[in-house]
Amino acid sequence: MHALVFYLVYPFIWLISILPFKVLYFLSDVFFILIFRIFRYRKTVVLENLNLAFPEKSKQEKAKIAKEFYKHFCDLIFESIKSLTISEEDIKKRYTLINIDEIQKIEDEGKSVVIMMAHYGNWEWIFIMQRHVKSRGYAVYKRLRNKYFDQLIKKIRAKYNTELITTKEIIPTLLKAKVKNETSISGFISDQSPKVDKAFHWQKFMGIEVPVHTGAEMIAKKLDSSVVFCSVTKVKRGHYEAKFKTIAKEPKGFADFDITDQFLKLVESQIREAPEYYLWTHKRWKHSRISSE
Repeated sequence: MHALVFYLVYPFIWLISILPFKVLYFLSDVFFILIFRIFRYRKTVVLENLNLAFPEKSKQEKAKIAKEFYKHFCDLIFESIKSLTISEEDIKKRYTLINIDEIQKIEDEGKSVVIMMAHYGNWEWIFIMQRHVKSRGYAVYKRLRNKYFDQLIKKIRAKYNTELITTKEIIPTLLKAKVKNETSISGFISDQSPKVDKAFHWQKFMGIEVPVHTGAEMIAKKLDSSVVFCSVTKVKRGHYEAKFKTIAKEPKGFADFDITDQFLKLVESQIREAPEYYLWTHKRWKHSRISSE
């Protein structure tokens, strides 16, 4: 069944991916009308999240953020599809790495890097950074149920020297590289909501106390890898800038969860500056301790 679905859907995905960006964004505009105005995809979740994150904003302000978010969300879907066939030259023009030397300096010192990101802007095209560094890239992901689509995603990432690995594979893989004296760059999307029974740490995020993922910090300390935050700015439609900020050069010198807390503050600053580019459709605050303050 999985094979049938893949071979029926893949040709349409491929055809969409080879379209010029102008046509791609026209389709995105049409898709926006469908999911925002007609099907109202996860609109309740989006508005609930905005109510929690921005209690001080008016109903009209939050409605405007929601509308702009859906426009960006549709663009992101089609940009992700475009990843299948986009040329290296094209993606480099559209995804500018402002200060990649921040990573290169750490590499030159013989250290590995843990990159922490959020579901903000476009996190799909960050893999192009592998063309500017020497280390092997690894990204933690959740394996897709359909093994054919799973293999396709892995193949797309492999074009830029990045290997997708699961949470269970990350420590053995990076330890193996360390034993071989190989530096690595591992990427974590660290703003998701972990399972409550597996949460080691709770912290305020957008004013609400929530469980947070601490895996990136724990792995960085275990392997003595520097921790770098990657922020993505949407310059204009289809064009992004990625900036890197070192949070911890020597992570073992930081108190437990301090690195994670710094990451959350940086993400929160991004969201408050331009909230429409955050992924409001996921249930980030499904487990929370709402302050009575």
